[in-house]
Amino acid sequence: MQKIRSKFTVFFEEPFWVGVYERICDEGYQVCKVTFGAEPKDYEVYGFLSENWKDLNFSKPIPMEEFPERRINPKRMRRAIAKSLEPAGIGTKAQQALKQQQEQRKAETKRENKDEKQRLKQERFERKQKKRKEKHRGH
Repeated sequence: MQKIRSKFTVFFEEPFWVGVYERICDEGYQVCKVTFGAEPKDYEVYGFLSENWKDLNFSKPIPMEEFPERRINPKRMRRAIAKSLEPAGIGTKAQQALKQQQEQRKAETKRENKDEKQRLKQERFERKQKKRKEKHRGH
């Protein structure tokens, strides 16, 4: 049975409200960024996640050590939740995973643009060669 631990954080990142969904599973640590317009209500966030779960674009898994399973004292858990609700932004792991995902997209786009440019250059060269041959034909 696969165990998954997840966390969804909503914060204000000028000029939009952003949600960061982090999950830890057997594959590793993954993160997904969701941009909201106005400040979302709790029920709107829940509705969004339940409707669009399969469409979320998670980053590639970052390998992690196995996380230990242990019971936490309810008072300690309440304190930890209160501390995590304080405005602190996203965790550094989430930032790193999002940055890595952005860099991968950037590299992929750059490679596609380079291939397209090369293809256009080759087409131009072939047209030029064809035109040259047609000019010298019959002489």
